Amino acid sequence: MIALGLTALNLLIHVYIVILECFWWSRATRVFGIPKDRRDDPMLRRMLQNQGAYNGVLVAGLGWGLLHPDPAVGLQLRLFFLGGVAAMGVVGAITADKRILAVQTLPAALALAAHALA
Repeated sequence: MIALGLTALNLLIHVYIVILECFWWSRATRVFGIPKDRRDDPMLRRMLQNQGAYNGVLVAGLGWGLLHPDPAVGLQLRLFFLGGVAAMGVVGAITADKRILAVQTLPAALALAAHALA
């Protein structure tokens, strides 16, 4: 149950990220610490919306893993998408902001660990 709960938490984190990046542009620029002079840049907005779409794939995959009727397949899906979340969090920390490790990689790693211990 803990592993499933942590997976659901990761899903909810990414739902929030999708909403920020795709729909709540003004809030996203503040949350992500984008300097005021760049907040109206249409290219930056399109790039964040593109990232939001990728995060949407993670949401879909985590949801698929949580809802799959075959427990073995559901587990494999959860492990794959949690691994993707963790890996993308490391890339984000290297390329954008170290805080991504705490927001994205750590919750995914905890969920992966919980699945390994289950």
